[in-house]
Amino acid sequence: MSRFSEELRVIPRTAWIVAIALYLAITTPVYFLAMPGDKDFADWSTAGKILFIYGICFILIPVIALIGYIYGDAKRRGMRYVMWTLLAIFIPNSIGIILYFVLRDPMPKPCPNCSMPVQRGHTFCPNCGAATQPTCPSCGRGVEFSWMNCPNCGAKLPSQGMAAPAPRPAG
Repeated sequence: MSRFSEELRVIPRTAWIVAIALYLAITTPVYFLAMPGDKDFADWSTAGKILFIYGICFILIPVIALIGYIYGDAKRRGMRYVMWTLLAIFIPNSIGIILYFVLRDPMPKPCPNCSMPVQRGHTFCPNCGAATQPTCPSCGRGVEFSWMNCPNCGAKLPSQGMAAPAPRPAG
């Protein structure tokens, strides 16, 4: 399965239903009620009228699906999903949508011990206390595997085979 189809599954089914229902609720009355009486469209062919009305309004489906994606994606990232959805809806000119994609949190990673989602940057799992990344032997803060020195205390880090320490004792 492609990454695109996986991301499409994030969009709630309700968003797809609302998008299609709103699309049909706008386009069908416009085509059957507004177009026949409009003198500007009198010379157009039936196919041209259908393509124009249903084509112009088609932009509603991706926009509503995108707002649904923001809802689902923010929820799976542990963000304030209702707030981000409302910002995407009410900030004009799609600025709310752009802001979401610029400011969204990274995906949480599963804890190696209990599989609960842990936010990036957390050194220890808030659920079970297991280490989620290696730590500096001197100060105990999180470090990356490729680092040679701790950026917090300057201590020399073990070069090869740096393993994650055991969970911290409760207390």
